[in-house]
Amino acid sequence: MAETRNVSAAINVASKHSLLCFSMTTVMFMTIMCMLFVLRSPFSESSPKSIYQNLLNNLLPNSNYFTTFNDTNSEVQNHNVESSFGSENVEANRETKEISKTDDSVKCRRHEKVVLKVFMYDLPSEFHFGLMDWKPEGKSVWPNMKTKIPYYPGFLFLQHSIEYWLTLDLLNSELPEAASNVKAAIRVINSSEADIIFVPFFSSLSYNLDSKTSPRDKSSRNNVLQDKLVKFLRARDEWKKSGGRDHLILAHHPNSILNARKVLWPATFILSDFGRYPSNMANVEKDVITPYKHLVDSYVNDSSSFHSRPTLLYFQGGIKRKDGGHIRQELYSLLKDEKGVHFSFGSAKEGGVKTATEGMRSSKFCLNIAGDTPSSNRLFDAIVSHCVPVIISDEIELPYEDVLDYTEFCIFVRSTDALKEKFLINLISSIGKDEWTRMWNKLKEVENFFEFQFPSKEGDAVQMIWQAVARKIPRIRLKTNRSRRFFRSLYGKEMRLKSKTAPGKS
Repeated sequence: MAETRNVSAAINVASKHSLLCFSMTTVMFMTIMCMLFVLRSPFSESSPKSIYQNLLNNLLPNSNYFTTFNDTNSEVQNHNVESSFGSENVEANRETKEISKTDDSVKCRRHEKVVLKVFMYDLPSEFHFGLMDWKPEGKSVWPNMKTKIPYYPGFLFLQHSIEYWLTLDLLNSELPEAASNVKAAIRVINSSEADIIFVPFFSSLSYNLDSKTSPRDKSSRNNVLQDKLVKFLRARDEWKKSGGRDHLILAHHPNSILNARKVLWPATFILSDFGRYPSNMANVEKDVITPYKHLVDSYVNDSSSFHSRPTLLYFQGGIKRKDGGHIRQELYSLLKDEKGVHFSFGSAKEGGVKTATEGMRSSKFCLNIAGDTPSSNRLFDAIVSHCVPVIISDEIELPYEDVLDYTEFCIFVRSTDALKEKFLINLISSIGKDEWTRMWNKLKEVENFFEFQFPSKEGDAVQMIWQAVARKIPRIRLKTNRSRRFFRSLYGKEMRLKSKTAPGKS
């Protein structure tokens, strides 16, 4: 009897184990089938496939099957799309796959295919091309893009000429012959169709040319234009509708729109940095940082090498500066006698640009030190000279940094570290041929992102700036929509009050 009970107990235990194993196998099988169904479903493009694939790979040992399945599934979907919608979508899908295999520079260049729709005010010419002594013909406030385009003043003014290039690009987008060109932004006539509203005030040029007050004038022409601009914008329905949040204002020179910015700050600013702005007026979430127009010529057909560039570290510029630029004087004392270092005073005048061009092209590394503001065009001069930038500016903001990794072609050094005895020279000297060559090659890959040209081309500075603006649009819409929550009730109340107090009403 005892043996019988033991056998029965053993059978019961075995049955329970078998039932448990069967249940677990069933659950696992159903889970796998559900996941396979999701992956095969037409909605799987929006599903987090990587999560499912990871789970499947962990559940089953032969994970290659699922890789093959997904590849096959993609081909089936491509075939279905082609039969339904034609081959264009298939080519776009294939192009996307190819882009994902390329390096970061190509990813950055083709980060978005969305064309930004821009409404541009027809401001009087005194706000833009009239500053260049251009005279309008007839009723148009804009130059004829098919004939002679006004020339932007040269020399140092060029470094803040972003306003000029963006405006030209919008005007050019209206020409029929420009339809076949790749564009990042187009001008639209109806503001209700626009993603952003562009204010074509050449504020940097206005500051550079007309910020001084003559003895017979109470205010400078630059200040007069700012006052006019504020009055113009505040009277527009477009501004009232969004509180200015969906407007794009150019203020690349750090001293441009000094007065108007106090009123126009809800708009998105195009800036070089935030050096002279309080954080509540301008910040990286709201505004767009753009590059300077480089002053030295681009190094075309650069066949130099690590050993053919004899200067280790190069800097030429103003040494005595204000604010964060005090570090220049201290670095000069530390580096002036170091072997392989060129650190001297220089300016753009009297052949300074030519000297800087030759110096950067013959140097391995170029210092970019904070000056009166965190940024300067020196960084972009170094990039197009393929001289690896060494950035010592703790507060610097960089263009397109949300899609471009500057650490691949720049070296960043904290100010406190740079001022330590021998720290900087030891760091730079420790970088060997292979690492420097990798960064040098990367500079040649990304330099196009900092080239301003007309007409604009895919992946140049103009189109990269428009794409950076496009990435701000979701936040702008969120802020604008939230601000409108009580707009209707307040507007209705205002209209009722006006109606009651109108003439002839009791």
